[in-house]
Amino acid sequence: MNSDPLSNLDDEGRSKINRMFGGCEEIVGIGHVANVISGSSSHSGSNQLNAYIGLEPSGKAHLGWMILAETIDNLLAEKVNVTVLLADWHAWVNDKFSRDMEKISLAADYMSEVFRVLLNFPEEGDGPGQLRFIRASEMMDSGKYWERVLRCSKNMSLSRVRRTFSIMGRDEDSSDHDLSAFFYPALQSADIFELEIDIALGGMDQRKAHMYMREVADRNKWIKATCIHTPMLSGLKGASGRMDSYDHKMSKSDPNNAILLHDTPKKLEKKLRKAFLEIGNENSAVYEIARYVLIPRIGIINIEPKPEFGSPSSWENIDELISAINKGEVHPFDAKMAVARGLAEVLNPISEHFSSNNELLDNMNKITGSQ
Repeated sequence: MNSDPLSNLDDEGRSKINRMFGGCEEIVGIGHVANVISGSSSHSGSNQLNAYIGLEPSGKAHLGWMILAETIDNLLAEKVNVTVLLADWHAWVNDKFSRDMEKISLAADYMSEVFRVLLNFPEEGDGPGQLRFIRASEMMDSGKYWERVLRCSKNMSLSRVRRTFSIMGRDEDSSDHDLSAFFYPALQSADIFELEIDIALGGMDQRKAHMYMREVADRNKWIKATCIHTPMLSGLKGASGRMDSYDHKMSKSDPNNAILLHDTPKKLEKKLRKAFLEIGNENSAVYEIARYVLIPRIGIINIEPKPEFGSPSSWENIDELISAINKGEVHPFDAKMAVARGLAEVLNPISEHFSSNNELLDNMNKITGSQ
């Protein structure tokens, strides 16, 4: 028996898989997508692949959204329909904006616009290569949806559910006083089955939720979506956490530990100046930003030290740049300023769009108490 899930694919099919998932850190259950590409029915019963990502409308956009957008763009280019689920009730369960649904709804409007800009305003709809936005509250009007939630909850122990709490940014003991939190993974699984999803996308922090969904599918003999996970960015200060867990609203968060998509060049320089980067240590958000954001988009890192401190240099390979820093050929400060300049270039289209269409961002500034 051939154990290769791609064995039925020709060279073009394999190339298609690589183009779709090239930026992902992990792929689980690739066989389902491979079968659809080779002629089997998709989850919806057609030959169209449907992908989704579920995101809580919970705050202003951070740099991790750009990594997610790159994979969404790759899927759209391969004629996959991609749904961005604006998980408003999930945000409510997770106590975002103090469970104020009006503020959560405003954040959902803002989130939709950010992804439109990041994806350069793709066609919207439910066809191949199109993007669509759906709110969880729209699906929850269906009695069939709540049947799915119950089925996704059945035969799952509380201890099994607790192990998924990291998908909400909570620890396992944080919600013993909050029954609604125990329904969160069932809601997330039900979303995938309700939308007839073939490809579930998320950062690596969503892995536990996706594994829960696949377990539910096994128990109910339902179709298991292929799960793809993108890299997570570290916080700027180093070991203090992930940038992707950053929520601008939460008072416990440090605004200087993450890059927001609306940061000005001056603010980017200030944040990168203080970012952790240690010679001989490759664990730095500065390197991750260069690897996952700048090189894929602008292809190069330009080091521009003051003349008395060295000569300009350009780097297309982040590992070679790290080696040069470790050898003392490039100063860490100059590398950090190069990344700040690169980020300013990458984020400029977002700045320009929201400068001329500022109502949504103004609303977000009001409800998050930020600028």
